[in-house]
Amino acid sequence: MKRSSLLANLLALALLISSSSVASAQWQAGSAEIKITPDKLIWMSGYGSRNHVAEGKLTDLWAKALVLEDAAGNRGVVITLDLVGIGRLTGQAICQQLEKQYSLSRSQVAICTSHTHTGPALQNNLRPLHYLQVDKEQQQAIDEYTDSMINKVVAVVGMAIKKMVPSELSWGSGYCTVAVNRRTNSEAMVPQLRTAGKLAGPFDHDVPVLAVRDMQGNLTTVLFGYACHSTVLSFYQWSGDYPGFAQIELEKRQPGAIAMFWAGCGADQNPLPRRTPELAQQYGARLAAAADEVLKGTMRPVTGALETRYQEVELPLAPLPTRDDLVAATSSKNRYEAARAKMLLKQVDAGQPLAKTYPYPIATWKFGDAASWVILGGEVVIDYAIRTKLELGGKKVWVAGYSNDVMAYIPSRRVLTEGGYEGGSSMVYYGLPAHWAPELEEIIMRTIHAQLD
Repeated sequence: MKRSSLLANLLALALLISSSSVASAQWQAGSAEIKITPDKLIWMSGYGSRNHVAEGKLTDLWAKALVLEDAAGNRGVVITLDLVGIGRLTGQAICQQLEKQYSLSRSQVAICTSHTHTGPALQNNLRPLHYLQVDKEQQQAIDEYTDSMINKVVAVVGMAIKKMVPSELSWGSGYCTVAVNRRTNSEAMVPQLRTAGKLAGPFDHDVPVLAVRDMQGNLTTVLFGYACHSTVLSFYQWSGDYPGFAQIELEKRQPGAIAMFWAGCGADQNPLPRRTPELAQQYGARLAAAADEVLKGTMRPVTGALETRYQEVELPLAPLPTRDDLVAATSSKNRYEAARAKMLLKQVDAGQPLAKTYPYPIATWKFGDAASWVILGGEVVIDYAIRTKLELGGKKVWVAGYSNDVMAYIPSRRVLTEGGYEGGSSMVYYGLPAHWAPELEEIIMRTIHAQLD
């Protein structure tokens, strides 16, 4: 055979193999990232003790997007943000633009935040804690940042769509013990309790990992989660806290891949001890190592169809305050309670009665028969992760909080009955007029079952 004929045959064979590989790909996937670190030193989020704007930067903050599409063309977009949370109006603004520009329905979009307490304050989140406590100039700066962030999130989704290529998905679950239940363990005693093996629960130390690889086997994206508050740091430097360091470390371990973190049901879980950048870096490295161990082990392939669902259920509140109650609260020595009362009183006097319920977002994604992802709004306590896994499939079920709309703490009935910060007093800082009604847990769980069953 002539050399030219041999080369032609080899080229044809290579093209045949290549096209066969593309045809056998069950997924299309693309990911991208964009910085959302504020250009200005504006007010920071997370703590009521804040008394001035940010002073600088420890690490950049990021918005990242992963677009997945199955063989039938069903598409889903995961957005992860290094922010304390987003409000309902911010989430709606993002999704409206995504629908307009990329024909993405609400059920196809999951917006997850890391809940870092060293990010910027936002316009529609924790208003009595941040937005209503600052002057008009700072409010304008927060408004401008929020609008800019929304535009960047929409842009990064477009970037990810353009990068979509045939891909393979796999999943696994790791283990990390950074989280400590802050309701059952004294912060000062944690080192001693940990050494003695006497830390009390409940807790959830699972590290769900979704890996995206191109058809050459190169890792392109890692989506991973963990149930623990992002509260190692409380200073005045922009930072992604331990989840930010985990993403940085995982990307060092897996060059060329984009690492994306989502927060689990860690509302009552803290990284302890805390307060230093060294600890944030150490915890991030531990979480990254747990995820990396999964990536280097045997992972289960994800096949079948992608199903995405989204629903807002009317979650009932306890009896509402009267107008006289609000008037009295405006004189509270707690400035946040007074700010909430003035905000609600202004609403009532404008002829808008206080709502008896809140439209609570619940979403679920099913990755064929491989795994299911439950995506909940608000600061969700660990009981929901434990119960959901127990009732719906163990480690095959991932449970995210802090997603789509972070409007308040979401206690279980147990935590609501016990009271405390997670049980109800935190409602002041989010601006809702009352505690949740006792039936909230059953309403949420019933909806999760209905979507996944």
